Amino acid sequence: MTKTQTETSFVLRQYGKSELALLYFPHLTQQSAWRKLNRWISLNPTLRQQLEGYELRTFTPRQVALIVEQLGEP
Repeated sequence: MTKTQTETSFVLRQYGKSELALLYFPHLTQQSAWRKLNRWISLNPTLRQQLEGYELRTFTPRQVALIVEQLGEP
């Protein structure tokens, strides 16, 4: 798939949890987006195991890479 000029490339970097969730679900509120992303993570056993202990407020670049690997780019 080719990106248009108005689309930007997703950057693997540290993201706040709500910040990343809103990239996946921009039509939801911050809280709802986080709940939905958290649910997607919890329903994916491989991802859930890889992210074990992700209670902090941010995802590291490595954790973001794992999420993108399992869920695709937002």
